[in-house]
Amino acid sequence: MERVRLSDGAELATWRTGTVTGRPPVVLLHGGPGLWDYLEPVAAMIDTLAPIFRYDQRGCGRSTPSDDQSMATSLADLEQLRQAWQAPELILIGHSFGATLALAYAAEFPDRVAAVGYLAGLGTGDWRTPYRAERERRQRQYADRLARLTAQQRSRDEEIEWRRLRWVHDYADPDRGLELARPMAESENKINFQANREVRFDDADLVGWAGAVRCPVTFLHGDRDPRPVANVVELAGLVRRSRKRIIADAGHLPWLERPAETAELLHEVIIEAG
Repeated sequence: MERVRLSDGAELATWRTGTVTGRPPVVLLHGGPGLWDYLEPVAAMIDTLAPIFRYDQRGCGRSTPSDDQSMATSLADLEQLRQAWQAPELILIGHSFGATLALAYAAEFPDRVAAVGYLAGLGTGDWRTPYRAERERRQRQYADRLARLTAQQRSRDEEIEWRRLRWVHDYADPDRGLELARPMAESENKINFQANREVRFDDADLVGWAGAVRCPVTFLHGDRDPRPVANVVELAGLVRRSRKRIIADAGHLPWLERPAETAELLHEVIIEAG
């Protein structure tokens, strides 16, 4: 791990892996907002293709605490990291909220991005209504226990259980998801709920970013992600150079449920970028 100090004194925890190949480095952007880097397994899928950078976003994970939470600050932080890494151009692969951050950065800094992989993002329009209904359906058998844990002060073991139950809906098979969610749930990192509240964007932002992006954007989405694929397809239609790739029988973290298919598509994003 290497800490990169930003202009305001905040320090971000970063990691570099991968292989120097002549391609632009790949930056993996985790979701949340308010989580931490959990994309090491994704980095391992692509580490022969390019240098790979990962980092904990501002105030999250192993980065230093920060009350400065906004979309503008998230974009500025990524630009300062690019400068620190001395990378004229980047390939961005973002997951969930990280997909939005990747799209926004490509719009704000079009000369700095060779390609975007928009992995399991939200899309535009009303995705929340169907998402919440599907979340409730998949969590139904755990609802009582989850409600009790949510309402109480939790021990370390209870925090792990709460996270697993809270995240189980993100998997195509919730029963299997209960185990797949365990490694992330067992992280020592705390969820930054302030970042989750304050790093905001809306459909008008997404439409503007989609229209401004000049590089190719590949939209990758599991067909059983509770966040509907239709909303992602709607957003993809606003991007001039877009491709859509649907991963069968996969939820919100497709590299865990369909690793071979996800790896193949990520390779496509990187190879076709340069």
